[in-house]
Amino acid sequence: MIELELPYPPSANHYYRHVGPRVLISREGRRYREMVNALVRQKNIRPLPGGIALYAAFRPPDRRRRDLDNVGGKVLLDTLQAAGLFKDDCQIKRILLEMGEPVEGGRCLVRLEEMMSMPPPKQYILSGKAGENIP
Repeated sequence: MIELELPYPPSANHYYRHVGPRVLISREGRRYREMVNALVRQKNIRPLPGGIALYAAFRPPDRRRRDLDNVGGKVLLDTLQAAGLFKDDCQIKRILLEMGEPVEGGRCLVRLEEMMSMPPPKQYILSGKAGENIP
């Protein structure tokens, strides 16, 4: 399990910028990535293998209205991947995002856990009669 307290992320509108047909990470987005990378390096965290469950609690810096998916979606996943916490954001199999009350400066509490594998479904062998299941 990995737990981190991160700065509040920029919104997707400020993290990315469009230059012609290309989508680039903005100066603000690069600055945020660098802060998160530095925090992860300090803690010497190894990437999680396999499926991952992500829990993130956002505490905005003020009471302005914000869309949760605008800060907790692609921005957070791309930043955590760039910091080396997992190899590919397709490893994220479960996400729980929460917007809490504002705190001075804002912050984002993140927990990543390896997903436990689910037991395989019960296997049935079909007998000679159509549709008769034998456990």
